[in-house]
Amino acid sequence: MLAVDGLTFPPINELLRWQDIFPTFNKIALIAVLSALIGIVLFLLAAKADPKVAPTGARNLAETSIEFIEEGIVMQTIGEKGLKWTPFLLSLFIFIFLCNIPGILPFFQMPATARIAIPLVLSLIVWAVFIGTGLKHQGAAYFGHLLWPPGVPTALKPLVGLIEFISTIIVTPFSLTVRLMANMLAGHILLVSFTLLTYVLVASETAQIALVPLSIFPFVMLVGITAFEILVAFLQAYIFAILASVYIGNSIAGHGDEH
Repeated sequence: MLAVDGLTFPPINELLRWQDIFPTFNKIALIAVLSALIGIVLFLLAAKADPKVAPTGARNLAETSIEFIEEGIVMQTIGEKGLKWTPFLLSLFIFIFLCNIPGILPFFQMPATARIAIPLVLSLIVWAVFIGTGLKHQGAAYFGHLLWPPGVPTALKPLVGLIEFISTIIVTPFSLTVRLMANMLAGHILLVSFTLLTYVLVASETAQIALVPLSIFPFVMLVGITAFEILVAFLQAYIFAILASVYIGNSIAGHGDEH
């Protein structure tokens, strides 16, 4: 604990670790399971809706999500030949968003993606998918093009190839992981900090009447950051999905309409 003039900040470990609900299953795991189930139920309900009736409710939300992924991600990064990847990218986007948003919800108050496990597993899945796609379309030449990139002066090919290989094969999953985790973790810590400041100035045992008016400042910041975190939850899911699409598109580039 770090205490300054009656203000006690919880250690970082306390902000990130939760007691098990039952052995090996804690709040982070609960958020992940609920996120997967909500996504599945949403599309099951959408599939049961009458296609002859104007879409409403779950079907309307599902169709809007599909259109967003197709028009906002797939067509912008891969093109029409990448539409077959819509289900994969849609699943990534919805699952990540639903794991992000509990950071502002009462009781949960923690984005599951602020812990490294979920971002890392998702990044490794994307890594395996785009490398597998590259091997499917290019065979062993996929690695050859990385190590000996075409269009680069011969004298620079060894250096550029080494950088490209390390960047694509080794760095990519870690950059995807850290980008998602760090952004969600930073937001979580900011929310905790301003919540704590507001509480100390208003309701804690050390609160003083003269300091109560000052609580408006951390409270306004808390409200603002909460609203901002809704945007961040969406943007981080979008960025993860669009980067996955870019990597897949790069793996199949130059193969025409072949899938």
